[in-house]
Amino acid sequence: MYNQKLITERMAIIQSAVKRLNRLAELPRQEFLQNEDAVDIAENRLRRALEALFDLGRHLVVKSGLGIPQDYRSIIEKLEKGKILPADFANKIMGMAGYRNRLIHEYNKVTPEELYEILHTRLGDFVSFCEHVVRYLEDKGR
Repeated sequence: MYNQKLITERMAIIQSAVKRLNRLAELPRQEFLQNEDAVDIAENRLRRALEALFDLGRHLVVKSGLGIPQDYRSIIEKLEKGKILPADFANKIMGMAGYRNRLIHEYNKVTPEELYEILHTRLGDFVSFCEHVVRYLEDKGR
């Protein structure tokens, strides 16, 4: 049985983070790169969104009977196997598992430039992830 509270809370974290990150993406590049607070907020919100995405993904994998994922990458693989995420999208976001680890374990190597790039190229992935999850859960409820 899915934990609706966990699902709702994790999706709210993702949506809140994306909303804040979209506002930061509106800053001109140089202003963002020189604004230490903006960089810190972007890093924090991106990390939170990724943690919530993988927590939610792990929950769906386990509760759908798809096994117990061994790492973040295997969460995405199992979400694809279980038809929770389409293959093309799963392949697209697979690298976010590595980026989550970079934010946590190699935080000293994360640059403002790469954060700015993510703000402009990857935020839609979080929205798509949530849409796929909602669609999956709606289909399961039918």
